[in-house]
Amino acid sequence: MTPRPSVDEAVGLLEGELRSARRALAGPGTEEAWLAFLRFGRRPFDVPDAPDADGLLFQYGTHSFDGPAMFTLDLARQFEVCDDGGDHDHYVQVHCELRYRPAPALQALGSFGSWFFHDSGDDLDAWARELTGRPAWTTVGALRPAGIRVYGEQV
Repeated sequence: MTPRPSVDEAVGLLEGELRSARRALAGPGTEEAWLAFLRFGRRPFDVPDAPDADGLLFQYGTHSFDGPAMFTLDLARQFEVCDDGGDHDHYVQVHCELRYRPAPALQALGSFGSWFFHDSGDDLDAWARELTGRPAWTTVGALRPAGIRVYGEQV
């Protein structure tokens, strides 16, 4: 059996999926980044055997976190980290943040968020189809982001 990667390897593995989605001389578009994130989301990691220890988050909205307001599609994976005694210590989130220049059609989308947890018994492909079936995907899915940022953080 192949050992599962540790949470510490997650950012590099997501970056690798995005590199494989990259088109010649251009970064991935929204659709390619989404598919790369789903490949990353299917990869099993070494996480505790606990409810909601491994989840995916799809969220969007217009924000001005570190500069001018941008429409942001944030694709995140959250991992639970336990202490040596097996008790919850914190979460690590790995983000693929796609930023788009402001546009009335994007601003009109408002904000939205949806979680998927691997241990929920739900189907990842069904969750993904539900999200890309939303009217907002018609607006965002065909766009090329102005920037993509991959990072990890402890929450």
